[in-house]
Amino acid sequence: MKQIFICFACALMLGFTSCQFAENIYINEDGTGKMEFSMDASEMMKMVAEMGEGNEASGMDKAMDSTVVFKDFLYEKRDSIATLPKEEQEKLKALEKFSMHMIVDPESQKMVFDLTSEFNNASELQDVFGALNSFSDMQGAGGTSNNPSSSSPFSSLGSDGSTDVSYSFDGSVFKRTAKIIDKEKHQQAMDSLGQAAMMFGSSRYKINYHFPKPVKSISKEGAMYSEDRKTVTLDVGFMDVLRDPELLDFEIVLEDK
Repeated sequence: MKQIFICFACALMLGFTSCQFAENIYINEDGTGKMEFSMDASEMMKMVAEMGEGNEASGMDKAMDSTVVFKDFLYEKRDSIATLPKEEQEKLKALEKFSMHMIVDPESQKMVFDLTSEFNNASELQDVFGALNSFSDMQGAGGTSNNPSSSSPFSSLGSDGSTDVSYSFDGSVFKRTAKIIDKEKHQQAMDSLGQAAMMFGSSRYKINYHFPKPVKSISKEGAMYSEDRKTVTLDVGFMDVLRDPELLDFEIVLEDK
């Protein structure tokens, strides 16, 4: 358990160098479904290996395939969590319905994180960004860390109050909408990334949306369909999304049958 937090913290410290992010949504006929946010940090793993040191200290020298169910974790640590400030307790509470799966394989230089949650309605999907920010604040086996001199990149995706990301699905039309509601706060979040912003240059953000019926139309230019037209994909630069959250605004209309 502790090794997961150590490895994730290591990824944060190295600035997600060349990491690839994916927002995967699976929607059922009744509007329920699953969201999975993935981070592939294999390039970072290779970089650490090429440096020739630090693997053991970072916990990345051992193979691992682990899953953390945060509801169980929070229950196990409930006594120590109760002693934390209210704000910190709320951050941890945001993780309750999520699970984290992590794979680390030093031999193949693979490192992948998946944060997953099921939802009853598409409007719940925006909760994942708050969970990502909460998780990036966590260190050790149950603590949190606040560093005023740095910012999680996830904050600019809609978890810090400067940007609002919303989703909706009425059975035939799916919408993803983002807007900056506090320009000053958003700019502060961008500025706080510092030199890490340059390291994000090669990072990508990919959307993979899976629907129960074929897609009739999509408003976003550059989006791709699968052969059965039930999956929509879109690949953009990660820094581009951080700077302009509205880049991923679009509407998807499904066929009637």
